[in-house]
Amino acid sequence: MNWQRFISIPVFAVLIVASVVYYITVLVFIRDWVGFQTSTGFWNALIFTLLLCLCFFSFFVSVLTDPGHVPASYVPDVEDSLGSDQELKKPAAEVRQCDKCSTYKPPRSHHCKVCRRCVLRMVIIISSALQKNWDFSGRAQLKLLYVSWKFIIHSFNIEFNLDVLLETLSIMKFSVCSGVVMVALSLTLGTLLGWHIYLITRNMTTIEYYEGIRAAWLARKSGQSYQHPFNLSVYKNITLILGPNVLKWFCPTAVGHLKDGIGFPTSRYSS
Repeated sequence: MNWQRFISIPVFAVLIVASVVYYITVLVFIRDWVGFQTSTGFWNALIFTLLLCLCFFSFFVSVLTDPGHVPASYVPDVEDSLGSDQELKKPAAEVRQCDKCSTYKPPRSHHCKVCRRCVLRMVIIISSALQKNWDFSGRAQLKLLYVSWKFIIHSFNIEFNLDVLLETLSIMKFSVCSGVVMVALSLTLGTLLGWHIYLITRNMTTIEYYEGIRAAWLARKSGQSYQHPFNLSVYKNITLILGPNVLKWFCPTAVGHLKDGIGFPTSRYSS
C-alpha cells in the first residue's frame, strides 16, 4: 500500500468534510438536542459513529488500492473484439491501442494521467483519476478546505469559550448555520449517491456514460439504435460490481467475485 496517496488536497478535503459532518451531527444535534444520557441519543450516536467508520474504511481502501494495469503479455483477440470489445468512440472491429503507452488496451481500459499508465477500468477515485482534474477543481477545493477549517476552529471555540462567543453568536444561530451546512451536504452527497447507483445499475463508469451519449447521437444520425454493450440487467449489473453475496456489499475488501479485468460479459452473449 502506498501511503503517499494520502498526501493530496482531495483526500484532506474529504477527511475534513467528514469530520465536520460528524461534529455537527453527534456533538451539536444529538448531544445538545437529545443527549447522550438518553437511549435514543446514545444509539443514534453509536450507529452514526459506526457508519462513519465504515465510510472511512471504504474510503481508505479505495485510496490505497491499485487501480490495476494492463498485463505486458496482453494481446487482443481480434475475433472476440468484434462482439465484446465495443469501444464507444471507435468502430467495434478496430483494435484499441494507447497512443501514450504504445500498448494494446483491453475493453473498458483508459489511460490515467496520474498513474501514467493504462488502468483496467477507469473510475474517478481519489487515488487515480480525480487528481488529474485538479486544474479545474483546485480553486474550489482550496476554498472548501479554508471554509471547513474555519468552521471547525469556530465550532471548537464555541465549545470551549462559550461565554465569550455568546456575546456575538448565540447557540440558536450556530444550530441554524449547522443545519444549513448539513442540508447542503446532504443534497450534494445524496445526488452523488443517486448518480453512482444509476451507474451501477447500468454497469458503466462515468467516462462510459459520456462516451455513450456521443455514441447514441451518432447512432441516431445513421438511423440505428445504441445500447451500452456491458448493460446486462439490473440484477446482473449489481452482482458483477458488488458481488452475489448481499452481506459482503458493505465490506470493500470482498473482491473474490472480480475477474482479471481483461474481459467483460456483454449483452450480445448474455442469456
